[in-house]
Amino acid sequence: MYIKRIIAATAIIGLIIAGFFAYTIYGKFLTPNTAFNNEEAHVYIPTNASYQDVQEELEPLLKDKTSFDEVAQRKGYIGNIKAGHFIIKKGSNNNDIVNAIRSGNIPIKISFNNQERLEDLAGRIAQQLEADSTSLMKAFKDTQFLETNGFTEETALSMYLPNTYEFYWNTDAVGYRDKMLTEYKRFWTEDRLAKAEKQNLTPAEVYTLASIVQKETAKNDERPRVAGVYLNRLHNNWTLDADPTVIYAVKKESNDFDRVIKRVLYKDLETDSPYNTYKYAGLPPGPIFMPDLSAINAVLNPESHEYYFFVANVSKPGYHLFAKTIGQHNANRKQYIDWINNQGINR
Repeated sequence: MYIKRIIAATAIIGLIIAGFFAYTIYGKFLTPNTAFNNEEAHVYIPTNASYQDVQEELEPLLKDKTSFDEVAQRKGYIGNIKAGHFIIKKGSNNNDIVNAIRSGNIPIKISFNNQERLEDLAGRIAQQLEADSTSLMKAFKDTQFLETNGFTEETALSMYLPNTYEFYWNTDAVGYRDKMLTEYKRFWTEDRLAKAEKQNLTPAEVYTLASIVQKETAKNDERPRVAGVYLNRLHNNWTLDADPTVIYAVKKESNDFDRVIKRVLYKDLETDSPYNTYKYAGLPPGPIFMPDLSAINAVLNPESHEYYFFVANVSKPGYHLFAKTIGQHNANRKQYIDWINNQGINR
């Protein structure tokens, strides 16, 4: 009888211990353990991160760091850390959190436009992906890659078409560059290539001319007409005489791309640079800016006309006055010079 009581007591104690153990495990695995108020939190775990790095990233998001560590250990996460962008839902328990950061790498959308140089693009992308600007520049300027794919360092920017794209956050510099090459090839359809050929331009030349068109006018509806002017000049072997190329040449020669130039001076026209289209015929060696798709489409679908000149229209800000002859242009140009002088814009 005594032995039976001991056995029964032992069994009860075992059940209590088991229950306590189960309750403890339940609490650590299944009790909500988020400390943020938003519906979700974004977590970025870098390549080759240590568990300490993960802890530092998660610490502000967790109520109980210790219980998370125990669950992460039990689930084998500590020795199997994954890099990427992860989302933790509000109210998630430790089990959910570990599962999310172990196998839930979620793509992000990145965008870019209005970049003047490869350096600017690298800085913009480095703000959105794990890759830093140094590694991006190395990938952008890789000589073998450029030669293999028909680019030069001057035309390399033309491979990057401004838009919104989907990437994994931990995509490296080469991975980013290679995907942009794929997007570039996808963009240049047979139809677009045929339109470029009709204008006697390569895709890189279309991009370069589009960069000038975009710098000349911010008005999308005017871009086909501006493109038509430059194509008329190109097809008739005239110099382009594009002020934005002179501004770019001055900045490049002085290695100061932060410089603001609102007025082109006569001395600027003497800048000895292949980007100065007053001094050198044809297109410059590469783009002077990253044009958006409307500017590219304007070059591919230009307005057909007989204009060879244009100047800012001071009575209709943002637009231009177009002329067929130099006499007409000089008359239009006088109203602009008078206006800019009255504004006190000397540089």
